Amino acid sequence: MQSFATICSDFYVNQKISLSIDLPKVQESATEMFERIRKEIPEFERVRPFDGEVALETQEVDGRYQWVGLRPRSISSGMVNPNHIEDAYSLHRLVLELSPYYLSLTPLHVEFVELVYGFDLPARENRNNVVMQTLLENTPLALLADESMEPLLDVQPRIGFALNEACDLQAFVEVKTRTSASEAATQVFRDEPISVFLTIRKNGPIHAIEELDATFSSLAGHIEHIAEHRVVPDIVVPLHQAIGI
Repeated sequence: MQSFATICSDFYVNQKISLSIDLPKVQESATEMFERIRKEIPEFERVRPFDGEVALETQEVDGRYQWVGLRPRSISSGMVNPNHIEDAYSLHRLVLELSPYYLSLTPLHVEFVELVYGFDLPARENRNNVVMQTLLENTPLALLADESMEPLLDVQPRIGFALNEACDLQAFVEVKTRTSASEAATQVFRDEPISVFLTIRKNGPIHAIEELDATFSSLAGHIEHIAEHRVVPDIVVPLHQAIGI
């Protein structure tokens, strides 16, 4: 499947395994797991510590890079601007495959697994206005404020819906505008993006660690379909056109 990078400034594919209890000895286990990842993906070349996290990263080349982040309560990975979405999937599947062996991940640890598509659309203007006029125009919500006299401070719609009867397979669509009150007051706007996030999440419990691969396949199938048939044509493309990028 082709990447969506042509319709936004940055497109990223992230995975997160959220954990119900702390993983034992994350810092000590990270080195061995990172070395194993580097054998499969030699582009990974540096480890960086963050607040409560240790991350393995590649260099950024033409806006493209990969990362893996370990925290006591989460295992995350991502790829920015992949040529093909399958390139990101390969990283995520590798993390799922290695985590039980190097991090002692068990079914009891897994709170949820989620796959995220992110679309960044740069806009040096009131991004709240863009979202209101593009996605909410002529709705009751749009009538609540008079944009000409009452500058919009926060227009960040989010919707979640279930994808199965048990409601443990879920989809979330969220728009983030990053427009501050000072920007609205001065009408001087930073060059920040409007971000659209599509998240598909499978809540636990899982009964066997081997289920993770099938879970990922399910997440990937749902996110591709919803992105292609709903989020991209109905949200990303209209915002892209409104901004004029």
